[in-house]
Amino acid sequence: MDDLTRPRTAVLAEDALLGLLLPFWQLVIGAFVLFVLVVSVARLARRGRSRMTTALLVTAAAIAGFAVVGVLLQG
Repeated sequence: MDDLTRPRTAVLAEDALLGLLLPFWQLVIGAFVLFVLVVSVARLARRGRSRMTTALLVTAAAIAGFAVVGVLLQG
């Protein structure tokens, strides 16, 4: 009954500070992932052509596997 007597107020900003920081943290995480990706690709490229080919095949198989699982779980 108390809910009916209390005036309704619009909530404009619940976590305003977190809302402002969220894009910054996404940028930091994205930069870190990009850095690790570049370092790992450079290291893999130094190991030679055969390892690069194997890595590309494994990556392609993983992408195809995730796509198949996604299609199967979608239906």
